[in-house]
Amino acid sequence: MDHPNYQDAPSALNPPPYSEKQPYSQQPSPAYGLTNPAMPTQYPPYSSPCSAMPGYQPCVQPSLHTTIIVPVQPTHEPDYLAYSIFTMLCCCLPLGIAALVFSVQTRDANRMGNAAEARRNSQMARNLAHAALGIGIVLLIVIIVLNVVVAAS
Repeated sequence: MDHPNYQDAPSALNPPPYSEKQPYSQQPSPAYGLTNPAMPTQYPPYSSPCSAMPGYQPCVQPSLHTTIIVPVQPTHEPDYLAYSIFTMLCCCLPLGIAALVFSVQTRDANRMGNAAEARRNSQMARNLAHAALGIGIVLLIVIIVLNVVVAAS
């Protein structure tokens, strides 16, 4: 307040002096030549191919494709699931697990209606389960014979 040029000093709190702007319609147009940039470009209305043929009203468009859904017929190959689980738990674990995997694949192929894959997986599950049972029986006989030999000596 003691400063002699206090009124002339710039201040961030004081707004710039008021200047009246011209109305929008009287402002000069932009450099690219549009007279009223607020107005959107107008396009002609859409004309369908049917409207080009005045004698053929109404116009029916044919469908582009037809979808036919055929229900899947399940097949009935045996899956040997219980046999595979038994051989996995009681006889030979690795072959039993492989037989179980093929049993589940047989079920999936049966459900999907793929007869050839179901038959192949069913035979593989049966063969692996038979092999696991055979190995389990052989191992059981070997254990019994070893116990008898050790007990006899």
